Amino acid sequence: MWYVSTRGMAPRVDFEGALFSGYAPDGGLFMPEELPQLDIETLRQWSALSYPSLVKELCTLFIGPELIPRDVLNDLIDQAFRRFRRREVVHLSRLRDGLNVLELWHGATYAFKDLSLCCTARFLQYFLEKEEKHVTVVVGTSGDTGSAAIESVQGAKNIDIIVLLPQGHCTKIQELQMTTVLSENVHVFGVEGNSDELDEPIKAVFADVAFVKKHNLMSLNSINWSRVLVQMAHHFFAYFHCASSLDTHPLPPVEVVVPTGAAGNLAAGCIAQKMGLPIRLVVAVNRNDIIHRTVQRGDFSLSEAVEPTLASAMDIQVPYNMERIFWLLSGSDSQGTRALMEQFERTQSTSLPKELHSKLLGAVTSESVSDEAITRTMGRCWEENRYLLCPHSAVAVSYHYRQTDRQQPRYGPWAPGSPGTLAFGGPPPPPQAGEIGICTNGFHEQDGCCVELCPENCGPGGGCEIAIWGSH
Repeated sequence: MWYVSTRGMAPRVDFEGALFSGYAPDGGLFMPEELPQLDIETLRQWSALSYPSLVKELCTLFIGPELIPRDVLNDLIDQAFRRFRRREVVHLSRLRDGLNVLELWHGATYAFKDLSLCCTARFLQYFLEKEEKHVTVVVGTSGDTGSAAIESVQGAKNIDIIVLLPQGHCTKIQELQMTTVLSENVHVFGVEGNSDELDEPIKAVFADVAFVKKHNLMSLNSINWSRVLVQMAHHFFAYFHCASSLDTHPLPPVEVVVPTGAAGNLAAGCIAQKMGLPIRLVVAVNRNDIIHRTVQRGDFSLSEAVEPTLASAMDIQVPYNMERIFWLLSGSDSQGTRALMEQFERTQSTSLPKELHSKLLGAVTSESVSDEAITRTMGRCWEENRYLLCPHSAVAVSYHYRQTDRQQPRYGPWAPGSPGTLAFGGPPPPPQAGEIGICTNGFHEQDGCCVELCPENCGPGGGCEIAIWGSH
């Protein structure tokens, strides 16, 4: 399996080269040169697999036994998931009105990024130990990436990690997850600016090929192909557990609602679609709505500033994985993708070509959700299901409730299947979400967390202790 840059000006590399590169030398992102196509029989066989087994099958397709033998790959993935709190690693909760929530937050830091980062770290260590090399990982974070990346590599002898933490833009628990780690290979720096502003100097560093080679630098942000690869398993698992039947031909579609910031999970879903998985993707964002505007109007342009929201890990204006989606939907048009992205980088604004926008609309629909809608959704889900969403997951569930209340069909010409929502954070809200009135006056039977709705509907300053244990 070979990987090429979305901008077409860099040499192709194998999986190891993509893993250690982050950005391609031409500023693009690595994508598989060709995507394997899965027939119905393969999908039916995969439907009986566990989540870890799905990850193994996908990684086998995209890595190849000449780089990591299959038995070694299986062992690396088993080791990666060993610290998850649930044996099955992820869990599907079936709630009222056909809502299915895929819980991706059972890892060490209670963030969905534990899933891809723990596998990616194992792949890194395998190659580093084999070749007796050392790397320095550079990570910018909006909150959850930093802590999950630290957790995945802390204590590793052949990896140092530098995390740039935007001060005042992460929840307190996320800051503590990053700044209280005592391992000698972990280096966390508080910096000014938001996560989008951090991306600019990081990208400039990786554009200096000589500097990167001299210091053996790499990234674990979702620019790294390995992150996207593992995240594809979320979509396959959701489909197999929500499809009405796998005995029909063609297979029934399933709607998957993805809350996102940098569009890594959305890119993974688009790739799964192209491989033959019959999912209909919905991307749900908060008030930082560049992806929503791109889908709806082809308007890929920055707003004046990042807006702080309750779903803080999604407070992103530069969703760099959209470049992968543009390249994929344009039929691997590197020249067109390069022109589009270079114009965006110069002017911070561009419009999608009509044909590309049409293809994007055919693959994805979108929704932008306000803080008020987030809090209403969290309250409603608790009242109807005694199930507490984090604000990030609530962004996606808000879409489900809006469509249910409108009683609108959500599948276009396709036959309906059960909708699935990818839940990215842990069950409780981050500390700044106190205005929704969640307090510790009772126990919700999920990880022993105190998460009853306050009967007094107390807001900030109301005297209740906000339940933050296990927050996103």
